Amino acid sequence: MAQCAQSVQEFIQDSFVPMVSVLCSEDAERVTRKNNLSFPELLRPFCRLTSEGHLRDPNNQVVVVKGLRISVTGVNTRSPNSGEVRKLLSQAVSGCQPPEGLPANVITAGDYDLNISDRSVKASVPWYSDWKEMLTQLSSSKYYTATTPWFEAYRENFLQSMPASDHEFLNHYLACMLVVSSREAVPTEQFLKLSQEQHRIQHSGEYTYPKWFIPNTLKYYVLLHDISDGDEQRADSVYEDMKQRYGTQGCYLLKINSRTGAAGPDEQMPDPWSQYLQKTNIHSPVSQFTSSIQARVDCFFTISPGAVLAILDVVSEIHPLKLEQSADPGFPGNPSKAVNSADTARTQKQGSVTPGAAPTAHGACLTLNDHDRIRQFIQEFTFRGLLPHIEKNIRQLNDQLVSRKGLSRSLFSATKKWFGGGKVPEKSIAELKNTAGLLYPPEAPELQIRKMADLCFLVQHYELAYSCYHTAKKDFLSDQAMLYAAGSLEMAAVSAFLQSGAPRPYPAHYMETAIQTYRDVCKNMVLAERCALLSAEVLKSQAKYSDAATLLIKMTSEDSDLRSALLLEQAAHCFINMRSPMVRKFAFHMILSGHRYSKAGQKRHALRCYCQAMQVYKGKGWTLAEDHINFTIGRQSFTLRQPENAVAAFRHILINDSKQTATQQSAFLREYLYVYKGSLPQLPLPCVHSAQTRVFFGHEPRLAEGEKQAATHVWLDQEFDQEQAQLWAELEEQVVAVANRGSVHISFQPTQYCLSSHTENLRYPFAVVEEPMFVEVVFRNPLKVPLVLSDLSLLWKFTTKDFSKPQGVQVFSILIICALNDIISTEVIPEFTVGLEETKVARLKLLPHKTGELHVLGIVYNLGTREEDNSASEGITQKLAHSLIFNPETSQLMFVRGRQDLEIQGPRLNVTKEEKTSVRHGPDRRLDPIITPPMPLLEVFFINFPTGLLCGEIRKAWVEFVNVSAVPLAGLRVASTHPEFFTFGSATADLTPVTPTAAEHCSAYKTMVTPPSDAAVTLVSPAAFGITGDNRPTVVEIPLTGGVLGPGEALQIPLWLRGPDREGVHEISFLFYYEGLEKNAKLGHRVLRHKAVICASRSLSVRATACRSNTLPGRGKRDEREEERSGSMLVFVDVENINTSEAGVREFHIVQVSSSSRQWRLHKCINPAGDKDSKLASRERGKLCFRATRCRTQEGETDSCTKFCQLTIVSSTTPCADFFFRRGPPSEPRKGGVITVGGLLRRQSLTPANSTDDSMTSIVRKCSEVELDIIVLWKAYVVEDNKQLILEGQLHVALQTIGKEACSLSQKEEAQEMVLLKFKPDLPPPASRPSLEQLSHLIKTCLHYPESYDHPFPQKSLCMVPVTLTLSNCSLAQVDVIIDLRHKTTSPESLEVHGSFTWLGQTQYKLQLRPQEVHGLSLKACFFQAGVYNLGTPRVFAKLAQSGTMCETSQQSAMPALIIINSV
Repeated sequence: MAQCAQSVQEFIQDSFVPMVSVLCSEDAERVTRKNNLSFPELLRPFCRLTSEGHLRDPNNQVVVVKGLRISVTGVNTRSPNSGEVRKLLSQAVSGCQPPEGLPANVITAGDYDLNISDRSVKASVPWYSDWKEMLTQLSSSKYYTATTPWFEAYRENFLQSMPASDHEFLNHYLACMLVVSSREAVPTEQFLKLSQEQHRIQHSGEYTYPKWFIPNTLKYYVLLHDISDGDEQRADSVYEDMKQRYGTQGCYLLKINSRTGAAGPDEQMPDPWSQYLQKTNIHSPVSQFTSSIQARVDCFFTISPGAVLAILDVVSEIHPLKLEQSADPGFPGNPSKAVNSADTARTQKQGSVTPGAAPTAHGACLTLNDHDRIRQFIQEFTFRGLLPHIEKNIRQLNDQLVSRKGLSRSLFSATKKWFGGGKVPEKSIAELKNTAGLLYPPEAPELQIRKMADLCFLVQHYELAYSCYHTAKKDFLSDQAMLYAAGSLEMAAVSAFLQSGAPRPYPAHYMETAIQTYRDVCKNMVLAERCALLSAEVLKSQAKYSDAATLLIKMTSEDSDLRSALLLEQAAHCFINMRSPMVRKFAFHMILSGHRYSKAGQKRHALRCYCQAMQVYKGKGWTLAEDHINFTIGRQSFTLRQPENAVAAFRHILINDSKQTATQQSAFLREYLYVYKGSLPQLPLPCVHSAQTRVFFGHEPRLAEGEKQAATHVWLDQEFDQEQAQLWAELEEQVVAVANRGSVHISFQPTQYCLSSHTENLRYPFAVVEEPMFVEVVFRNPLKVPLVLSDLSLLWKFTTKDFSKPQGVQVFSILIICALNDIISTEVIPEFTVGLEETKVARLKLLPHKTGELHVLGIVYNLGTREEDNSASEGITQKLAHSLIFNPETSQLMFVRGRQDLEIQGPRLNVTKEEKTSVRHGPDRRLDPIITPPMPLLEVFFINFPTGLLCGEIRKAWVEFVNVSAVPLAGLRVASTHPEFFTFGSATADLTPVTPTAAEHCSAYKTMVTPPSDAAVTLVSPAAFGITGDNRPTVVEIPLTGGVLGPGEALQIPLWLRGPDREGVHEISFLFYYEGLEKNAKLGHRVLRHKAVICASRSLSVRATACRSNTLPGRGKRDEREEERSGSMLVFVDVENINTSEAGVREFHIVQVSSSSRQWRLHKCINPAGDKDSKLASRERGKLCFRATRCRTQEGETDSCTKFCQLTIVSSTTPCADFFFRRGPPSEPRKGGVITVGGLLRRQSLTPANSTDDSMTSIVRKCSEVELDIIVLWKAYVVEDNKQLILEGQLHVALQTIGKEACSLSQKEEAQEMVLLKFKPDLPPPASRPSLEQLSHLIKTCLHYPESYDHPFPQKSLCMVPVTLTLSNCSLAQVDVIIDLRHKTTSPESLEVHGSFTWLGQTQYKLQLRPQEVHGLSLKACFFQAGVYNLGTPRVFAKLAQSGTMCETSQQSAMPALIIINSV
């Protein structure tokens, strides 16, 4: 059997509970009706006790009662009608259907994975090829069972509706509650009337129903007080009088209705009554069926709301017990016209069903305190009234039985006598005479024993109950009272099973005998069914599934189709829960169950059973069985208004190799044609490659108009490139991060305009209303004859939604075949020919006019061929006879109207372990776009955009931005892979001339006429050109007038371009980003892509070197002394013309050299040519020498220039400064950190081991650092078409270190070598220490002395000359200096040139120089004879004062200092 929500013990205990009746006065009933409840209904949710009860048995042993539930009902003197009971049971089954949308229950039985849910309708039918994909969860247990809530609902209602009988007392009333309102004038009189009424019903003999357990029924007096409308003091006084009259254990004051006003909107009170009250629409079947059927209704069936209700599977008022005819009415060729009674009743009742009616609220006047009072009342009644009453009666019955039979004091001491000897020989049921009508008088000892057994069973004293049942069974069998004996056997078996500790095995033969007696002897199928339900649950709990299945199958009969269907289904579940699952028996009995469901009017359950059985029969070669199942599925689906499933089922019967007779095949074909009427067939030709379908959102690209070139963007003609897609995604992420102030939302997805099998289609794409979308469909003609498709268009479904509201409002859904231009304009291709064995692409267009959700389902067209061969036409006519159309005007053309669906399988999922071990595919949403509200649409045009440039050439172009939408545009930005290639100018740039025509013969630079002079100095802030920090700006904000570009407006702005520094062909990508003024909940921004191809040719190569000047402050002008004091150096710029005249370049002119640095500036050019223009023809080379001095200010960048003509280019403005600041980073970054070079991420060392060493290294490094950028501006004269053109450009050189050459051409990066994979981190690098070369630049030295000196050696043999040694500290730290004068030149070559001399006085000095201090040291040189001497012999050693024990490093020696000593 299927798995149940309750355990078998809970199920049996809830099936037999103490029964309590209720009699209410009119005023009391009026008080409870304020809550839309009667008094029994008011108590029903609280009838299960939450605490344990206790009583004592006749042997004075304590019996614990756990989880006791009582049944409180009103007194009904009319016995239940069997027809009403059948109607109630049928409604309970039909109203409980498998929930749609929940994960399927999967049972692994042998080699089968059985889908046990409503999804099996799709998963198991043969036309669904990939049904295993619907198995969304596998059971953890091999013997996992499915739930069947409709069976549990049937069983619960069946047991509750069983009529009371005389042979047992389990459902007889034990007590009666007399309920009177406190507003009665004299409540005691009302209690007296109700007590007399109860006594009359029980003892007068006028009523045979209901049944009462014992003559002395417990009467419990309840005073009901309405708190909101009543005198509480009077109620308390009346209650005190009641306690005096009836005792404290026989009465109760129940106060309810504490709520005086309506509940607030924020206050939600629980409604525990809704799940207990009997309703005709259990689990809301009407609304559930309406929504599920309306979702499946196709546009080909026009169904009114009344007709929709007519097809609901709601059970009729008259339960169908008659056998159904062989076929349903309404189908062609059926001889019978009988109509199923359930369907007739549904048609009659459709006018009274209101699926949209609001549910009735219960307990509106009750608060949570009232709930607690009711719960306390039930406990008081049970513990202080009912259980003591039951305990007293058990004792009385025990005493009566002992006195009458002369037994001992207790039944426990008499077990030997009862169970020992004197066994009655058992006889078969056939041998027993039919004594079912035998009746015992009420005072008979046998009935007293049965009554005592029932009382013990109700209070969970199963051991004493079993003893009494066993004794009563023997007495009844002796008297051959078979009905009584069967009842005792049934309850004895149940009592034995429920005994704690299982002292004895479950006597299954007792149950078998009881069932056989009920069914064959007593002819009472109701009692037999109850016994079978109990025994089957017990056997299932003991894993005896075979015995349970046999028992359930025996209970099937022709008197009740519904009962037989339910039991057959449970037997089928038993077969697949065995240790060795019997799958074929499961399928066979599911078919039997489906047949009985169909006869009972349960069409949906019948369809479910057949579909579950098909999972077993499918593809096993049992074609006749498959045909029968498919035929039944088709009929049931058609009855339930599921035409697609019906058509597919009938189609499967016809397309396979059928083994049916010709007559049967003809009947199948008639059914198929009847169901197919009015629907579009699925055409087999041409073949559609759904996976190759591509979707494009947007307009077609515009062609170039003269000098106007539109942005390339995206189109279907472009092939997909994964690297390019990744590049565009990175650019978009960069610009989104800038627009969102550095953050990117976690759900960010790059914009995709063209969707294909190569793109990620897991999410719904976005399209904009009033913008077209194109669907590219690939057709293949497998035949050797051409196919003609006419009226080709897309088939779609659209759901209108208003996205301006928080959740979106669904207005309607419609399935479209013909074009509805007010919703979506659908393009129709009049004729589309596919040649023989040809693959051809068709592009179909849709233009949405409303917002919502669009689903492209497929294509619809007329399929035909121009063939004159009549035999081919006859073959087609036989295949599609019902759909072919013959046109007499064109006798060669025959066509059929049909459709093909575009079913695209998503990518295989391979993330989790379950996905890796199974084959699962994700969704593909490319055909399901969401149509969003209007968004701005940008078009970009480039004017005079070049295709070829010289390296470093500056060219001025124009760009035009046009807003072609009806909404304003804002937040326009552009991101590029080469941000150094272009600039729109700074915020202060001069944008004249204002039109492209006026700028044809103008210079791209801003110039001014100045007289020849030294270098001009300008302070420039990089922030003015969008530079913040060391990183290049990859996103540029385009200035708009007022920040907005209105609908239909256009804006033209200049665009400066600079040729790449490296020759070759370059692809430069532009991504334009823009937003709307109004925030769109679905689409936050849009992008426009453009790719430009630039061919760069060689121009100039610039190399620069910096050398330190040895001059120190001396005599001269004050300004020069100041500059020399702060430091100076020489800059050599080597310029070479490497152009080979392939671009028609005749010569280059060096127009101007500018510099940019925070520390240095070019002072003047010291070339012999002076300020004359420097010309370089092909392969010529020139060298320029400049003197550079330190800047006086440290704020901003210092820009200085040295011009070679009268016209000065302002290099501190656009575009010169823009391209300088946007230049690519040098090959060796000047600062540690992360620097992006060519898309690769390189990280410098940022974690030195020793902070002291790091600071020392930094100080030493700064001594040799330059950080001077050179900008060489040039002009080139080009001859093109016999016209001379002047080109302009600029090259950049970054000087970083003294003595190290820098080049304008970036060196090609060497390919990285493959390294082994390391699993352990490398040890940290050792502390960085300055090199010896860096340490040798700490001190700059200079000797001051007379160039010649006259001395009379004959008179004075020694000549002493004063010499001054000037020491300059080049670092920013204190330096310890040692001067050693003892060094002498010992090389013979040097002695031949220079004579030998000596220093007088102190020969070694030790000094400490402050940062950038200049110190002069007076020395004396002693000469012995005339000659030429080199005074540059002193050796200078230096080290940083904070370097600790580090040794001094020898400083670079000065140039040779020659002195001439003359003898006079």
